[in-house]
This record gives sequence, C-alpha cells and structure tokens, in this order.
Amino acid sequence: MAEAATLPTTRDEDWRYSDGEYLAASNPDVINHWRTIEVPAGETRSEHSMHGSGEASDGMVDRLRVHVGKGGRFEAFKTIAAGRYARVEIEVTLEEGAHFEFGGVTLGGGDKVQEFVTCTKHSHPNATSNQVVRAVQWGQSTGNFLGRIEVARDAQKTDAAQNFRAILLEKGATANTKPELEIFADDVLCAHGAAIGQLDEQASYYMAARGIPPEIARKLLIQAFVGDAFEAIEDEATRERMLERTLSELDQATV
Repeated sequence: MAEAATLPTTRDEDWRYSDGEYLAASNPDVINHWRTIEVPAGETRSEHSMHGSGEASDGMVDRLRVHVGKGGRFEAFKTIAAGRYARVEIEVTLEEGAHFEFGGVTLGGGDKVQEFVTCTKHSHPNATSNQVVRAVQWGQSTGNFLGRIEVARDAQKTDAAQNFRAILLEKGATANTKPELEIFADDVLCAHGAAIGQLDEQASYYMAARGIPPEIARKLLIQAFVGDAFEAIEDEATRERMLERTLSELDQATV
C-alpha cells in the first residue's frame, strides 16, 4: 500500500489528462525517477529525441530536471510517437540571462495518450524562454500540453512565451492544453497562445486545384504545421533530420 500511495493519479492536477490505468499499474520508482542536467554558466546543452515504441508497448514516462547557469542555454526538441501512453516532462530553472528553448510534437492514433508537461522557473532577471508544441491526432487519440511558467519577484525583464496548436485529423481525436502563468515581478513579457482545429480546407482546395493529390497535399500541410516546433534548431541538418523522422512516423500510420 505504501508504494501505491506514491503513484500519481488523474486527480493530481499535473496528471489530469494522463492514462489512469497505466499509472495505477506502474512501478513508483520508474514514474518518480528524474534525470538531471546541469548547464554551466555561458554554455549550451541540447537534447533532440524521438520517443517511439511498438504498438504493443504500454508506454513510457521521461522526466527531466535542468538547471541553467547564468547566460547559459538549454534546448530540447522532441517528438512523441510512442505506445498507449507517453509523457515527457521537463522542469527548468533559469539563472540570470539564461534561455530555455523547447519544441515538441505529438503524433497519435488509435487510443494513444501523449503529453508534454513543462515547468519553467524564471528565478533571476533577464532570462528568456520559448516553447512551441504541435499535436497531430487521429482515431481516438489524445495530445496534451501542460505548460507552467513561474516568474519570481526579483526576475525582472523576464521574456517567456508558449504556443500550442493541434490538428485533429478525425472526429474522435482530442487535444488538451493547460497554460499557467504565475508572475510576481512587474517588468516582464509573458504570453501564451493555443488553437485546436482541422487541416486548412482552403489550403487543401488550393493544392487540389493545382493537381496535387490529396494524400500529398495533406502531408505537405502537416509538414509545415509540425515544422514550426523545430524552427529554432539552428543546425539545418539536425532540423531536417528531426522533421524527417517525425514525418516517417506519420507515413507508417493509416490516417
């Protein structure tokens, strides 16, 4: 009973959209394990990853804590295309003048539940952060983004932004977003935006009128949509590789 009490449930605010059955059957040591990264002052660390697994997989949880030193930079660009349930959680604490850049994409069909959860702690002045998340869902799948930004009282000149957009390719699919801003400083720029909808029918019609087959048009529209999440990757080869790997997951699906 003691172990079961340590497991999160969907009654916990940060896990409200998660897969309750997966959590109840999980190992508490795995669910509560955090990786850690320390970014020294003035340096840059990056993670580029594809979280994927076979259809038979129950899922995965990856939790990461990052401390970014003064003037440092941490970048994370990730795609979730994993099994029944997948959660990528990142908690970042920023020192003075540090930056956090995040781009994430969820791709899900069937009854998959996929989510990004972030907590960005602006603890000192002049730090910046930018987060772009795109969700492409079909079948009965769900794509989630829970993003929390905390700005401490002394963290003046903070500049923080979040943007979430979702495309639902079929009527049974769902997307959820929960942006949170907790701001105690008064000289800051903090913004968030969210939009959930279907593929642009006008753009599809425009392509069809020019002889582009519907399946090609759809892929081009989705490519442009998810590409937003990787736009901040400075190295062109890495950016193209992330986009190609993401689109290859979509190619394997029946949409």
